[in-house]
Amino acid sequence: MRVLVLGAGFGGLELSSRLSEELGDDADIILIDKSDGFVFGFSKLDVMFGRTTAPAVVHRYAGVVKPGVRFVQTTIRAIDPVNRRVETDEGAFEGDVMVVALGADLDPAASPGLVEAGHEFYTVPGAFATRDVLSTFQGGHIVIGVTSTPFKCPPAPSETALMLHDYLVARGLRDSSRISLLMPLGTPIPPSPAASKALLAAFAERGIAWHPDTLVRSLDPSRRAAVLADGTAIPFDLFLGVPVHRAPEVVLASGLCTDGWIPVNPATLETAYPDVYAVGDVTSVGTPKAGVFAEGQASAAADHILARHHRRRTAVPYNGTGTCYIEFGHAKVARVEVTFLPGQPPNGRFDPPSTTLTTHKTAFATTRLHRWLPRP
Repeated sequence: MRVLVLGAGFGGLELSSRLSEELGDDADIILIDKSDGFVFGFSKLDVMFGRTTAPAVVHRYAGVVKPGVRFVQTTIRAIDPVNRRVETDEGAFEGDVMVVALGADLDPAASPGLVEAGHEFYTVPGAFATRDVLSTFQGGHIVIGVTSTPFKCPPAPSETALMLHDYLVARGLRDSSRISLLMPLGTPIPPSPAASKALLAAFAERGIAWHPDTLVRSLDPSRRAAVLADGTAIPFDLFLGVPVHRAPEVVLASGLCTDGWIPVNPATLETAYPDVYAVGDVTSVGTPKAGVFAEGQASAAADHILARHHRRRTAVPYNGTGTCYIEFGHAKVARVEVTFLPGQPPNGRFDPPSTTLTTHKTAFATTRLHRWLPRP
């Protein structure tokens, strides 16, 4: 059984690792990604605020050894879900099973004025470049704003505001600066009232202005202002934006999407095409767009692929659960675990910020790197 895995993020790495662990050298997995390395989403903020360097957070795919897995760095030009075939710059590849894990593309140019007057920090290059922007900032009003829904990792703008506070304090600029957080959500993390309450308390304690139910439609470069969906404007000295998210063009052109994203069976992650699965941000499965949910979906999809391979009738359905670590500043991290199931309200648990959870977050990354990107 040959499995084509399109995308080597949380979803693609977890799925290829699961199949490799179960099948060993009997696996025939082609893992395709245009990038040469993997970056944890939270590492972008670490670079942005000077906690680490860009080279330290890029984990290269080259040299990784996993039984039955071949990594191909190339750009996918076309996806044929009927024949489970892709056209790439390195030629065509076909599989008995195909898994689409290409994530969401980010489009700063889709928001008028964002490229000219602001800075996006959600892409890897954008976050790395923002480090230099922040290093030369000398004080003023910083606006953190979201330009569309859905967007990846809903806690990230709140983390950015709290980490920015610490960063400005360390540089002696907090008294001469204001921080405003504009989000289209009614609370920072709607599925977790306890986490939202803790974040709102942290904002109030640090003097961070919270603007709920607020969506940024454009930036006006001449006025240096963020124009909101209701037509009002908020002036800024520095704008840090979450850009428009959309499915990659190659996915939109494939016929897999409905209303902009790939619909899947929420229990199995199967698409409408036989033996074609989709996991992670590229889907409309009903969970937040975040790496931990892509990881869980990939594990469930792997169970169903393995059941197919071994001709078993049952497999473990996707449970809709994800655990997210949230930076609260002051070297403390909180944790929220939420379960999303069709037809049910989300439910979960919140663990308050602590230095212990900071250690847990580090271990979370370390264990996955050892599994996903083993070195000889």
